[in-house]
Amino acid sequence: MKSTADIIESYLFDMLRSSDDGMVELQRSELAEKFSCVPSQINYVIATRFTLEKGYVVESKRGGGGYIRIRRIAPEHINLIGQIVQAVGTHIPQKEAEDIVSRLETDEVLAPREADVLRAALSRDVLVLPLPDRDVIRARILRAMLVAVFAHLESDD
Repeated sequence: MKSTADIIESYLFDMLRSSDDGMVELQRSELAEKFSCVPSQINYVIATRFTLEKGYVVESKRGGGGYIRIRRIAPEHINLIGQIVQAVGTHIPQKEAEDIVSRLETDEVLAPREADVLRAALSRDVLVLPLPDRDVIRARILRAMLVAVFAHLESDD
């Protein structure tokens, strides 16, 4: 007999397969109600079975109107995203962040406008915080923005 986690995973995979754009958006509480489980069970399934390594990007917004968005990533993007996330780590100085953005712009993963927006958001002139907090926040912003960019690359293909 399948566990609740297996049943939830199968349901989400079926939703993704039947989706035209390789993306599903759902509410954690509605899904928990559907499967008669606690929302943390939904979190567990998504965190362990819909990972970057397995080819998924997960975006989450908590709160009353919150949602979970799961997108399938094209295989050619999985390694690139993983390498970037690893390079960013938990903190990153401005120069290294700019180097990553420049590389993605050169490789035409980012449009010039997107690259400029990223550089502006990651600037020490904007992140007026003491070190090491500034580098930690910069890493979080960079990872979040790149996940959003790659998620949109998938829907544009």
